[in-house]
Amino acid sequence: MQHTAPITFENTYTSLPDRFYARIAPTPVTAPRLIALNGALAAELGLDADWLASPDGLDMLSGRKLPHGTDPIATAYAGHQFGNFVPQLGDGRAVLLGEVIGRHGQRRDLQLKGAGPTPFSRRGDGRAALGPVLREYIVSEAMAALGIPTTRALAAVLSGERVQRETLLPGAVLTRVASSHIRIGTFQYFAARGDGDAVMRLADHVITRHYPDVATAPQPYLALLEQVIARQAALVARWLNVGFIHGVMNTDNMSICGETIDYGPCAFMDAYDPAMVFSSIDQSGRYAFANQPRIALWNLTRLAECLLPLLAETEEQAIAAAQSALGRFAAAFDVAFHDGMRAKLGLTSAQDADPALFGALLTAMAEARADFTLSFRALCDAVTGEADQLRMLFADPSLIDAWRVQWRERLDQDPGSPEARRATMRAANPAFIPRNHRIEAVIQAAVRHDDFAPFAELTQVLARPFDDQPDHAAYQLPPQPDERVLQTFCGT
Repeated sequence: MQHTAPITFENTYTSLPDRFYARIAPTPVTAPRLIALNGALAAELGLDADWLASPDGLDMLSGRKLPHGTDPIATAYAGHQFGNFVPQLGDGRAVLLGEVIGRHGQRRDLQLKGAGPTPFSRRGDGRAALGPVLREYIVSEAMAALGIPTTRALAAVLSGERVQRETLLPGAVLTRVASSHIRIGTFQYFAARGDGDAVMRLADHVITRHYPDVATAPQPYLALLEQVIARQAALVARWLNVGFIHGVMNTDNMSICGETIDYGPCAFMDAYDPAMVFSSIDQSGRYAFANQPRIALWNLTRLAECLLPLLAETEEQAIAAAQSALGRFAAAFDVAFHDGMRAKLGLTSAQDADPALFGALLTAMAEARADFTLSFRALCDAVTGEADQLRMLFADPSLIDAWRVQWRERLDQDPGSPEARRATMRAANPAFIPRNHRIEAVIQAAVRHDDFAPFAELTQVLARPFDDQPDHAAYQLPPQPDERVLQTFCGT
């Protein structure tokens, strides 16, 4: 059912052939109830927050009734999941309502996650449990506040129904906003079928929507590959700069436009450990923290394989071009990661020895199992000589004392006062991250007691990650031993 609403949807993806998607309406829920509405994001998208919070708006956000002109679809894609290729995945529990053009002219997708079964559901129920919806809302909005490219959460709605997972759980629907939902796996879907026409049409669509500058390049498809590689290198570097672990970097979870997408078993580290894994399904540590750059390159290599027929006249030339483009990933990642580390350590210039300095700090943190976020935040004060808080994070303070001598020598080679340096460092080192135990506490309060006050407070705190918030200082603290969350789970 459709109704009139103060919102105009477009859907450029449906200009592609119908083998790219399935037209499917959301399955109506029984008794939707609004959990959260992201008013600031609504304003950015040019949407009326008051209408979204109204009964008619709630109907749309839950999938009960859609505005006139909506052309909802589920998109087709494939993917390598933990290294194993699955030729057909697709939106199994998500329905793309369409695109809106925001106040600044940016086109964004609006998608309902948990909207019911689709032709790609593979025997799934197409619904979402409340816990994963809250996790994605919290973490994606925290990432946005940290300045990391990401999908966003516009709203979370209780469905009024129960979903069967290990137990019966409250159901919910998330309204996700993305620059688009095209993935590396979307290209793989058609390449695996030998559908070269579809690969070219998809590439043309991606260039038009996300990379218009490459359209006039001498080799636009090669330029597209190079741009995607550059964006992914920068994105994963940003993840490592804040201690983020995606948890499930399958090719179907890698956005072609360089946004973080699909917050399933994701987590932020507490104690620094480059081998850290939280995902319950990552038994081999494939997607461990320090492996993420390597996996990103592996995924991008799969994209390059899909694009080979478009890159050059002969296969030999195409392979050489792809290898050359992929060969620049490591340098692009290093530049982005090291620039991020310089900002975190208050350095304003680049020197060849800087990576060794960064590595020495991370080695000391790993040996001491020092808290990643608190250590970098404490460095902001240590730059002015106030190092007591930093030293307390290391069971053996001599580990950090020895490194501080090197750091001080390096800082002396950069201009600037300690106070000014401290201010810039505080803008690069968050005080607040969505810690696993805090997210779990929010989920338990909501699932067990229908209490969303902890969720509202946590999202409010995380919206200002770089600010001191004395009234919420407890949110900075790592978990006590009995609060540690050692495993995170997918929402399916």
